[in-house]
Amino acid sequence: MTLSIGTKLGRYEIRKKIGEGGMGEVYQATDNDLNRTVALKILPAHIASQQNRLQRFVLEAKAASALNHPHILTIYEIGAVGDLRFIATEFVEGETLQPRIKSGLNLAQILEIAIQIAGALSAAHAAGIVHRDVKSENIMVRTDGYAKLLDFGLAKLIEPETLDGDPDAPTRAQIRTGPGVVMGTANYMSPEQAKGMQADARTDLWSLGAVLYEMVTGHVPFIANSATETLALILQKEPQPLTRYSDEVPPELERIVAKALTKDREERYQSAKDLLIDLRNLKRKLEVSAEIERTASPELHTSESSRTSNDGATAAISQRITSSSGSEHVVSIFTRHKLATLVVALVLASALIGIGAGGEAAITPYLLTRYFGLRAFSTLYGVTWTFYAAAAAVGPVILGRAFDSTGSYTSVLVALATALSLAAALNLFLPRYSNTPDVL
Repeated sequence: MTLSIGTKLGRYEIRKKIGEGGMGEVYQATDNDLNRTVALKILPAHIASQQNRLQRFVLEAKAASALNHPHILTIYEIGAVGDLRFIATEFVEGETLQPRIKSGLNLAQILEIAIQIAGALSAAHAAGIVHRDVKSENIMVRTDGYAKLLDFGLAKLIEPETLDGDPDAPTRAQIRTGPGVVMGTANYMSPEQAKGMQADARTDLWSLGAVLYEMVTGHVPFIANSATETLALILQKEPQPLTRYSDEVPPELERIVAKALTKDREERYQSAKDLLIDLRNLKRKLEVSAEIERTASPELHTSESSRTSNDGATAAISQRITSSSGSEHVVSIFTRHKLATLVVALVLASALIGIGAGGEAAITPYLLTRYFGLRAFSTLYGVTWTFYAAAAAVGPVILGRAFDSTGSYTSVLVALATALSLAAALNLFLPRYSNTPDVL
């Protein structure tokens, strides 16, 4: 039976339908007395009509409503309007854990959600309540990552009576997919549930272990084509290790999940508090490790800077040593490169003569004309021109090669040779003195 928008159930007014499952339909409604948004779950008629089951449900719902825990969905009221029975709970703005798992969760998010739900189970078990239907669809996650465990007591409510004389009755009782049974529950059932045995707090811890496995791998521990095959796998097989699906799973998380999914409940976690402690310790260790890495990174950078500074200081010390013995080094260079030194000396001398002429005369042609005559001038002028051009072209190269072994001297001397050689070259193109004979 679907309720239309605006339908009133006592002080509650239906706003929209937000879900549907084996336990009935769920609506978003407004509490007109308190002016707040709530969720209304309308119970199926076949459950509401069975007095003994309804009474048991009421008792369990009262116990759950007495729980005051931030990660347990708060039950406001169990009410009835005519033939309709409903549960009013807080409205959680968010989505179930299942689509979050499909979208992908990082390790920090996985641990945070697991810690929150383990805390909720610890509080419920301390109050004598076993959920018995812990699964990703019964965990709501708000947009800020805050998790809420839903439907306390409903799993107990939906267990049909065991049929005497039918060996398959316990299995069918758990996996029947008719009204009142949530689909997919078999994937989260503990071995004792699969055997039809009495469930206790450790049953919830198995189911939470299955949810934790699902958050890490993206799927439940045991996958089969039918619920019956799934239960057989739960009883007979071990789940694949988490590291098969992710290389980044810490060994401690692998251990926690393996212990939660131990088939013998005597070897499983004995309380939600124990599981909660292990999850918190793992989260704390990972946070400390991450903080150490963040702290080490600047220190490493500082260490590298220090090493660079030390290298720079060593280089500076080496430079000072080189400078202190520079004169001896230059003398040794002149000794080893006699020819080069002579050529460089001629280049520098000719350049200085050209510069010394005042920048308005080609001093070399003038001297050649005065002391050797016109014919000598005409002959040697071309030689001089050629010498200047060669000096301008190869002077820096010769000088650089001659002083290559001097290290830091090279750049300075090459620059000097380049400047002087260019000055000599420019001397070729400057106007001659007026008293220089015209050779043309």
